[in-house]
Amino acid sequence: MHLPKVAAAAATLPWAAAVVTRQASTTVTVNLSRRYQTIDGFGFSEAFQRAYNIYNLAEPKRSQLIDLLFNTTSGAGFSIVRNGIGSSPNSSNDWMNTILPTGPSSPAAMSNASYVWDSKDSGQLWVSQQAVKYGVKTFYADAWSAPGFMKSNRKDSGGGFLCGVAGATCSSGDWRQAYADYLVKYIQFYQQSGVNVTHLGFLNEPDISTSYASMLSNGQQSADFIRVLYPTLQIANLSSVNIACCDATGWKIQATMTQGLKDAGVEDMIGIITSHTYTSGVSGTLPTSRKVWETECSDLSGGWSTAWYTNGAAGDGFTWANNIYTGLTSGNVSAYLWWVATQDKATNNNNNEKLILVDGGDYVVAKRFWAFAQYSRTIRPGATRVGISGGSNLKTTAFQNADGTVAVNVINSSTSAAVLSVAGVLKAASAKAWVTDASNDMTPIAVTVGADGSVSGVTVPGRGMVSFVISAAASSTYQN
Repeated sequence: MHLPKVAAAAATLPWAAAVVTRQASTTVTVNLSRRYQTIDGFGFSEAFQRAYNIYNLAEPKRSQLIDLLFNTTSGAGFSIVRNGIGSSPNSSNDWMNTILPTGPSSPAAMSNASYVWDSKDSGQLWVSQQAVKYGVKTFYADAWSAPGFMKSNRKDSGGGFLCGVAGATCSSGDWRQAYADYLVKYIQFYQQSGVNVTHLGFLNEPDISTSYASMLSNGQQSADFIRVLYPTLQIANLSSVNIACCDATGWKIQATMTQGLKDAGVEDMIGIITSHTYTSGVSGTLPTSRKVWETECSDLSGGWSTAWYTNGAAGDGFTWANNIYTGLTSGNVSAYLWWVATQDKATNNNNNEKLILVDGGDYVVAKRFWAFAQYSRTIRPGATRVGISGGSNLKTTAFQNADGTVAVNVINSSTSAAVLSVAGVLKAASAKAWVTDASNDMTPIAVTVGADGSVSGVTVPGRGMVSFVISAAASSTYQN
């Protein structure tokens, strides 16, 4: 989703002294033999020139903000960056400019196309290059539309269809191969700049028409293009790039599109199925054998808020901790992405679509950011979701990371604190834990590891969240 621009150490916890009555201990049990989806990561976008919010900050604020986004020790440790592939004729307003500003007269003339690479890509390239320095390896490039001259309506905004797909016969010809070549060229520009695109999308919210870049498509029409894009990537030695489809506005619409892709016989050509959660949230698994990513979510209508909990408001950090939990458990998603990391006050009436407000040379972080950090810092790319049970009023997830550590994430839905123990992870050699609530932002808290390898001694505050990372003793194993 995008709205047009209209005009920025273990500690004593403060709530500990308030706990007067002794809380009953609750045990959650991890089952490493019950295994679910593999996790690719958590991330955000800085499309539509939002990346300049970071780039234009004076030092040291600029470096501090990048560190906040990608540092796995003190920041969120985000591991996926979603970049918008531009299609607009220029960079007016907050548009993302095309790499082919002068369109050929016909698809046959594409061999003489004059691509233009400004080495900025609306500021996204610089942010991506900083992410690489932090070890980020997953970059999702997604186009909101093909360039206008390739579409039935002859402009990159206002919907329209890619010429050549079912139901879109254009007098100028079939532009499917030209669009595939265009996307490959974008990937190659990034490669030359030190960033390897790993996932490629050619649609964004194809079920709506907007005043900014947009292109319509159903499952069959998407399949018509995928049959061209897939071999084009192979020929260009980009077979490692995963095709993504289709970033529908909501889970229910994406389910219909996904079935259409399956019916058309292209599911095996797709790397990931992708969806947003604006018109409908995660409600079960999508009908596919491919990995599923939730690729965009935010609170588009709420005014800017940094709150953790205000009666379940759409922008609350606690709300998004629960939404991520639902995506991971009900949707079996392998990735969960927020819309934009940063935005200024002037844009879109200073709403809640951002994680971080950049304004007046400084920035302010919303609690939504720290809800993400509870997951993204503890569950690393390559982790596998495993079984976990127990705990009244607790929403729990557990993951076995590739390095053998086990991450346990606990949301307390009750207003009362819960004293917690973690069992079933064999013998622990060490454990770390962090708490986020109204008074804490991923604050480290003490954990007791017993001589028998048990993990205990953590209190999860009412309407708060605690995440653990538990390391096994040398005599233990976390192997499958």
